[in-house]
Amino acid sequence: MPMESAALPRPTSPAGTSPLSHRIVLATGWSRAVLAFLAGACGALAMAPVGFFPAMVPSLTVAVWLIDGSDRATLSRSGARRHLWPTLRCAFGAGWWWGLGYFVAGLYWLGAAFLVDADKTAWLMPFGVLGLPAVLAVYMGLAFAVARAGWMAGTGRVAVLALALLITELLRGVLFTGFPWNDLGMALGTDLVLAQGAAIVGLHGLTALTVLIFATPATLADRRATAADGTPGRVVLLPTVLAAAALAGLAGFGALRLEQGHVGAVPGVKLRIMQPDVFGDGSFTYENRDALLHKYLALSDRATSDETGGLADVTHLIWPESPFPFILSRDPDAMDAIARALGKDGVLVTGAARVDGTPGSATHPPRYFNAIQVIGRQPGPDGGGAVGDTYDKVHLVPFGEYTPFMAVMERLGISQFVPIPGGFTPGQRHRLLHVPGLPPVVPAVCYEAIFSGGILPPEEARLDEGVILNVSDDGWFGHTAGPYQHLAQARLRAIEQGLPLIRAANTGISAIIDPYGRILEELPLGEAGVLDGFLPKTVAPTIFSEINKFIPIIVASLLLTHIFNMRYGIGRRRA
Repeated sequence: MPMESAALPRPTSPAGTSPLSHRIVLATGWSRAVLAFLAGACGALAMAPVGFFPAMVPSLTVAVWLIDGSDRATLSRSGARRHLWPTLRCAFGAGWWWGLGYFVAGLYWLGAAFLVDADKTAWLMPFGVLGLPAVLAVYMGLAFAVARAGWMAGTGRVAVLALALLITELLRGVLFTGFPWNDLGMALGTDLVLAQGAAIVGLHGLTALTVLIFATPATLADRRATAADGTPGRVVLLPTVLAAAALAGLAGFGALRLEQGHVGAVPGVKLRIMQPDVFGDGSFTYENRDALLHKYLALSDRATSDETGGLADVTHLIWPESPFPFILSRDPDAMDAIARALGKDGVLVTGAARVDGTPGSATHPPRYFNAIQVIGRQPGPDGGGAVGDTYDKVHLVPFGEYTPFMAVMERLGISQFVPIPGGFTPGQRHRLLHVPGLPPVVPAVCYEAIFSGGILPPEEARLDEGVILNVSDDGWFGHTAGPYQHLAQARLRAIEQGLPLIRAANTGISAIIDPYGRILEELPLGEAGVLDGFLPKTVAPTIFSEINKFIPIIVASLLLTHIFNMRYGIGRRRA
């Protein structure tokens, strides 16, 4: 016998609510889908570069009202209520359309990558701009359906939605190699003051807070029970007042933390970041290898002021992700040229493709890695360049650095953007990078920096001193929102861990960021140049760095406790 929708917790009645909420609750068909899409797209305005976090208020408020109306949207023409599954499917549909709007508006810039080699990949652009958001929207659909299954009246339903979205955002960062780009918590994490909360609860804690704070205004449409004379009850104000107070408290904590956060410099370290801005100008070919290397070395040795002497007073030179159209470690001429430029004690830390194996070998075929390599000078007056340490990127980008189901995809004419035979091979594990003269380096190649709690080696719960190094190439996405979003997410890792961040990007945005997320030095998007600065010291270990693996469990447990208390009255005094 099919389960009736009456077995589900009933949402609040639209009677006595505001006209706007009433219309959204009762919306059906395409009207409901368009409302959900627009609400999700509105939420994307909270992400970089706009960073308008109040945009999440209408976005999540409408989300609550759409879930409120999920059973009404499945009423038959006779007015009879249908079964459980149509109600959940209706909630899933609203969540999917909401997620589609959110991801299309937030990830539209992915389309720029398909225009880099337009003759080959332009036809795939709709799959990137609409296909990936359509897949990611499934997570939001699941969250809405799960929330509807546990729905209740009043403020409890906001906690139910927060728990459901927390779980699905965690899954989005793990399943199918994970893609946690623009996690909902970045609505708070993009603003420097509000982002300080990540030092305690991390990105996932900010996700729960985002929903709890910005979805609570949906309860303003609720009213207390109608009086005996038929007069509508008063609007429920307290939950929204408490949500506003929580936001103000978070802002106060952040402002105080930034005011008291004084960071010194690591002695003996003079950093220089080189941003070549060579992507897309046709010069990035093997035939231009000598010209490219000459440009990098000349740019790196540029005097930026009367007080700087080019590379003469630089201890650590940083180059971005994969700046070479050749295998650097197997090119002795290039290694020697770098060594001569660095001098006796200088160090280059650079992204570089690395190969292990022999081309044409059946027993030891070549495997390519997207790596960070430490280059120094060998001892002796004529010492050439040598690789000191290497980190291989663990978290590869699907279709960017490897192609899932490659044989099938190649028959369809689909290949990864980076033309490496067979695609890159992932590194075995996250590990620290050892750079002479620097504290322990936490390497993060490209979008590895967007994974909260996922950049440190498993055996390193925290670092008493260290630095995060993020090398990237965002040139695929041109002058769009993508590079700004990438920077914002990488910056949140510095706040979470209490570690400074060095970021070198091919086309920008390169920066030196302190452990509080303050950008000390910056090279803007699309500008070739060098950036000089000191290395900020590490601050005391953050709460997040101490217990980051347990924070999602703690947050979910608190939400569950609140939900059970609202539903069953646990902890209330008996009359």
